[in-house]
Amino acid sequence: MPKLSSDTLWELAAAEVQSREGGGGEEDRVETISERSVFLMGSKAGGKTSILLRCLDRDEPSKPTLALEYTFGRRARGHNTPKDIAHIWELGGGSSLSDLVQFPITPASIRSLSVILILDLSKPNLLWGTMEKLLQTAQAQLEKVFSQTQQAEKSKPGAKHQAPVHSAARVLPKDHPDRELISPFPVPLLIVGSKYDVFQELDSDKKKVVSKTLRFIAHYYAASLIFTSIKSETLMSKTKSFFSHLAFGLDKGKTVSIDSNKPLIIPAGSDTFSQIGSPPSTDVDITSLHAKTPKDLWKKVYERVFPQESTSEQRELKDPAKDPQYSEPQIDAMRAQKDQELEQYKRDAAKSWKGLKLET
Repeated sequence: MPKLSSDTLWELAAAEVQSREGGGGEEDRVETISERSVFLMGSKAGGKTSILLRCLDRDEPSKPTLALEYTFGRRARGHNTPKDIAHIWELGGGSSLSDLVQFPITPASIRSLSVILILDLSKPNLLWGTMEKLLQTAQAQLEKVFSQTQQAEKSKPGAKHQAPVHSAARVLPKDHPDRELISPFPVPLLIVGSKYDVFQELDSDKKKVVSKTLRFIAHYYAASLIFTSIKSETLMSKTKSFFSHLAFGLDKGKTVSIDSNKPLIIPAGSDTFSQIGSPPSTDVDITSLHAKTPKDLWKKVYERVFPQESTSEQRELKDPAKDPQYSEPQIDAMRAQKDQELEQYKRDAAKSWKGLKLET
């Protein structure tokens, strides 16, 4: 079809989709473009943007993420073939902006969506609180959208019930001993422990607590787990494989590493609760902890070792223009001048008003 210059990007995209669904007259078009969505969230200043840029092979400096940002990645499956597209959303601000999950998690994205949770290993006293808040918020939104989607499908004549996107049956083999014990996250989930180079400097017992706890959480949610550092080409290569698996459906590799003295690399379904064992309790009497579930027990042990700091991350600066991390010297100077001019105008206007004589 002719592409008029007045057409918007969305109009052209809609026309292209209609053309494909109707045959489009292109007999040589055998392959269709695959589109997936990836939602990144995690620790504030935990390296999300840097990791994403490396996974997308983009050689550019990373900048602090402002609220919720969108980008995309493309990959060709072969010579002269359509490029697959990955729609990528990145949530900034740690857990303080978790209410924005409603924008990347929608009925339109739900069937092709994956979630990547990036946790800063160098700050274990913030790790559990950040992880818990973000996973709970994302899961609540996912379940809400799934419910809306199912209701809409039921209302359609001849509609068939569709199974959940992510279930134990799709991750664990039939003979896996933990099939009935896990609670799979509603969509594929990858947990990335960032800044492993700094994490290595921690006491060995504390590293063991972090490693085993994240192994438990990842296995409980049927998620993949990998520790990485942007300073290690080897670890970033492994991380990119996991990312490309979610974004483009590529093979994520067969490497498995469960040694707490080394970077963890555990694809979903490769671990077991028996291998993970019980929570490390060097200085904690587990029997004295009143836990209702295994997950709650791991939380209590972890927080005994690493008392959690506040993760509320209150937005003290509600105006991003006044946040120093987004400073732009030339623009800020012009803004300051305009603010001064505005204040002077207000003072002059106030004097003029006081000088007016009201008519009787």
